[in-house]
Amino acid sequence: MDIAVVGAGSLGSLLGGMLAREHDVTLVGREPHVGTVQREGLDVVGVESFRVDPAARTDVPDSADLAIVAVKSGDTAAAADALADCALDACLSVQNGIGNEETLAASLSCPVLAGTCTYGARLDGPGRVDFTGRGEVVLGPRAGGESAIADEVGAAFRAAGVETTVAADMPTRLWEKLAVNAAVNATTALARVENGALADGPGRELAADAARETARVARKAGIDLSDDRAVSLTERVVRDTAANRSSMLQDVAAGRRTEIDAINGYVADRAAGRAPVNETLTRLIRLWEARD
Repeated sequence: MDIAVVGAGSLGSLLGGMLAREHDVTLVGREPHVGTVQREGLDVVGVESFRVDPAARTDVPDSADLAIVAVKSGDTAAAADALADCALDACLSVQNGIGNEETLAASLSCPVLAGTCTYGARLDGPGRVDFTGRGEVVLGPRAGGESAIADEVGAAFRAAGVETTVAADMPTRLWEKLAVNAAVNATTALARVENGALADGPGRELAADAARETARVARKAGIDLSDDRAVSLTERVVRDTAANRSSMLQDVAAGRRTEIDAINGYVADRAAGRAPVNETLTRLIRLWEARD
C-alpha cells in the first residue's frame, strides 16, 4: 500500500516508520526532520529499534492509496486543504479531539475513517523517534458501521506489525479517547509529570474527575459512555503508559502551542458550566500559552 503520513511528528513518524517495514510510506512534515530522513533514513529506538527509509517531504504527494492525518487538531483544516488535490482511495485521522474527520471529509472526495492510537512516541531529534510504549490503533468508519476500506486498512496495518482493531463503533471510541486525553494530557502537562504519576493520590483523583465530566458531556451528545467506563479506561492507559510523557507535556516542554481547545476546552465548551475541572485545566493551559 502507498501511504502518506501527513504530520510526521512524534506519533506520525512512529506509525510511518512501522508501516514502512511493509509498505511504501511518505512522511510529510517539517525541516530539519524530513531532510534528515531523506538523507539518512528514520531511526526508531526504544521499545523496538529499527531503521527504515521512507520517502520524506514537506508537501503532500500527488497521490496515495491512504493518507494518515496526524497533525495537531488546530492544523486539520490546512491538512484538508493540502490533501484536496491529492488522489486518494482513503484517509484516516489518528488525531486528538472530536470533529477532525468532519473537517477532512468536507474537503475530500474519498472515504474518511476515524481512528485512535495509544502507541507512545517522542521525536528525539531530526530523523530519530523514540518508541516509548506499545499500544493499539483502532479504526473504522467515522459514523460507525462496517466498510471494506476499513478492513483493508486494518489488514495493511497488521501486516506491518501495528496492533490494530477495526471497529464498528468509532463515535463511542472517539469519546472514550477524549475522556482519557482530558484526564491525562493537561494534568500531566501542568504538573510536569509522566503518566504514571496519575496512578494514585491527588493525580488519580483529578484525572478521574476530568474523565467523569467528559462522560457526562458524551451522554448529552447521545454517546453511551458511563462514568465508571471513562475512569477505568483512564486508569488502564495510565497503567499501560506509566513511563510515557503525554503529547501535551511534550508540547509544553518544547514551548509549543497545545491542543487544549480540542480536548479539555471542547468538553468545557459543551458542558454549559458543568465541567469545572475541565474548565480550570483549560484556563490554566491557556494562561501558560498566553505568556510573553
